[in-house]
Amino acid sequence: MSSVRGERVVTAADAGASDIAGKLGVKPGMIVQELGYDTDVDEQMRTAVEETIGEELLDEDAQEVIDVVLLWFREGDGDLVDTLVDARTPLADDGVVWVLTPKTGRDGHLQPSEIAEAAPTAGLSQTSNATLGADWVGSKLVPPKQGKGKG
Repeated sequence: MSSVRGERVVTAADAGASDIAGKLGVKPGMIVQELGYDTDVDEQMRTAVEETIGEELLDEDAQEVIDVVLLWFREGDGDLVDTLVDARTPLADDGVVWVLTPKTGRDGHLQPSEIAEAAPTAGLSQTSNATLGADWVGSKLVPPKQGKGKG
């Protein structure tokens, strides 16, 4: 690795890590929970998030209020609505749930319509989608905005 006049040279891997965390809206100090971990998850994505937040990802036993949930979900993993309700329970009011599914053509791929149908039933709204790594895509789900002016 070389540097020019003391400037740090950012490698492609570094750029990819910050890009992934940026796509997920993950910032230093956030509390991120991971659900649905299995051997097929994208380790580079996990590492990028952990490096950004400066901590390890929390598992399903976490008791904290969660800023971001990374939900690895594949066809055959069970009922998506039930899983989303469970994911939403510890979520901060302004928190997000990323449903991460294998890309089209990969084993376990979930149709986008399945996520779109499950989200409102679980009390969430789908806001965007992102390609995350070579094998995974993500759907960003958020709780409905709380009414302003209550007090």
